[in-house]
Amino acid sequence: MTATAPAAEATVRKSSPGTARGPRRRTGRLRRVGLPYLLLLPALLLELLVHLVPMVIGIAMSFKELTQFYIRDWSTAPWAGLDNYSVSVDFDAPVGKALLHSFLVTVAFTVLSVGLCWLIGTAAAVFMQDTFRGRGLLRALFLVPYALPVYAAVITWVFMFQHDNGLVNHVLHDQLGLTDKPSFWLIGDNSFVALLTVSVWKGWPFAFLIVMAGLQNIPRELYEAAALDGAGMVQQLRRITLPSLRPVNQVLVLVLFLWTFNDFNTPYVLFGKSAPEAADLISVHIYQASFVTWNFGTGSAMSVLLLLFLLVVTGVYLALTSRGRRTAQ
Repeated sequence: MTATAPAAEATVRKSSPGTARGPRRRTGRLRRVGLPYLLLLPALLLELLVHLVPMVIGIAMSFKELTQFYIRDWSTAPWAGLDNYSVSVDFDAPVGKALLHSFLVTVAFTVLSVGLCWLIGTAAAVFMQDTFRGRGLLRALFLVPYALPVYAAVITWVFMFQHDNGLVNHVLHDQLGLTDKPSFWLIGDNSFVALLTVSVWKGWPFAFLIVMAGLQNIPRELYEAAALDGAGMVQQLRRITLPSLRPVNQVLVLVLFLWTFNDFNTPYVLFGKSAPEAADLISVHIYQASFVTWNFGTGSAMSVLLLLFLLVVTGVYLALTSRGRRTAQ
């Protein structure tokens, strides 16, 4: 009896640390799993504060008759219901007709800008795949428009598009003789061409960077095997490069579309507060409807309609691309 009692007590002492070690292991595992989310929590809260709160306030403002008389306390503005939305989508009235024109201009501008950015960026990335002297320097030069601050780059283009002493008219009219007289690039119909030029110049290096990164994942053995089978450069591009870049291009086109459709800095710096009718993008149009005419309720309604349009287009695009990806698999 006396010999077995100490042995039992020793067994209990040996087993008790093991039983306590289980909760400790579980607590340590929870700490390791929860620590990354805890570290991301401040950034998530700031992201919600910066984006979600203004979005909710903007939606609430769209249902109010908010003008310059209620800026001090916008919550006291009269309730307008859906009147701001009905005015915005009434395409027979001046406000709705101007918004529709701005929307169509933005769609045409976005399609051309995204298409040219993708085409130039893809061509440059494919060209840069081959090794040659000075390739690193040329890559760095290609990325200069993307690395420059937007305001500095666009202001430079403003000086280049000047009518009397701008570089564009000097080259096209004085040196090459392609025009009968110097053109006005920042007013009239030519403003759309000027805006498209600046947008493509500023955006194609991003497409070049993304496509160039995607090309690094394509095995060189595929091109070597295709060359042995007699496939030329065009066939390799159609059969190997473009199909392999399909996931990259799907994300790239979506990002370029959202950036270009919502672009405000480029037209605002290029033309100022009042953009020409030919280059009246919807971002600047909403700004004018809100801060120039002091009708913040209508401007907020236009912003909400723009948000809904972008959400619908993004959802349809993602659904179509995911369905195409599943069909290809």
